[in-house]
Amino acid sequence: MLETNAGRICKLAADEYQAFLMFPKFRLSPPIIAPGSRPASQASAGLSVVPRPERVGPKKGLMYDIPAGVISVVLLAVALAAIEIGFRIGCQSKGAAVDDDSKTHINATQSSTLGILALLLAFTFSLSLQHLDARSNAVVDEANTIGTAYLRAQLLPAPLRDETRTLLREYVDLRVRAGGVSITNDDEWASLTAEAGALQSDLWNAARRAADANPSPVPSGMFVQATNDLIDSFGRRDAAIHRRVPEVVLILLLGTFLITSGIVGFSGGVTGRRPPLVSFAMVVLIVMLVFVILDVDRPIRGLITVSEKNLRDLQASMKADAAAMGRPAIAASGPAPGRAASR
Repeated sequence: MLETNAGRICKLAADEYQAFLMFPKFRLSPPIIAPGSRPASQASAGLSVVPRPERVGPKKGLMYDIPAGVISVVLLAVALAAIEIGFRIGCQSKGAAVDDDSKTHINATQSSTLGILALLLAFTFSLSLQHLDARSNAVVDEANTIGTAYLRAQLLPAPLRDETRTLLREYVDLRVRAGGVSITNDDEWASLTAEAGALQSDLWNAARRAADANPSPVPSGMFVQATNDLIDSFGRRDAAIHRRVPEVVLILLLGTFLITSGIVGFSGGVTGRRPPLVSFAMVVLIVMLVFVILDVDRPIRGLITVSEKNLRDLQASMKADAAAMGRPAIAASGPAPGRAASR
């Protein structure tokens, strides 16, 4: 019975892989690379390379290149100025707003703007934390897919096995380096993206040659799938890095905060008393929260960043594996404590 079930499973796996090879719509196209770059393996094999157009990332907006600390300091100064201006306007309007109905209307307006401000703060803070979580998961996912491809490369024949494992060590070094480069550095980011595309093309070419030499689910099919997942994980991480809170939402948040500050000052002016100290404490607290939102929403810079520990552990594991096999390892681009989690 066990032999029969095992035979059925093997037959199903073989049928699925044959369908993968026969029907082009289920196959992954070779990764396209930047203009002017041509992997050596493809150049020597005479393979055509689909040129990649210039990558056009999302617009950075007006505030993205300005440090979050500078924005926060300026925001605090403008908010305090808005409170002072509102207070003076309120003092001038005191004679026309002494009745209870006017004071009730001012207090209701102040409460409404504070409620809107709280809603915007909650929305933007939640959105920025979601983006941070997505970037963290993307790093773990990419480390897992690269590690899986590295393990499955051991199943390939000797010439391809050595070539693919060397390419994967170079690739993980490149991805670790990319984790320390801000997307505001356009030239270096574009260069790293082009290098990653070239290595992906080399890896896909090796997977295709493995499939041509041995079109079976094991080992070629497993490595083809692992290479496919590796390329997909690159796209997911790249998309997560470029995903940010829309700037129009940030502008709306800052504008609402300044208007609320002015209304707080005006409310104190019409009563003839300056806003209490707790109002200024609230302003400072909101500015600190805005700083955290901006810092979290800007990947690879600032105080709050995504940990690259999974990729660095994988890099150290690959380096140790290459040293154990008596082959020179690619130099690590940063500290690599420990080993990556086993696949």
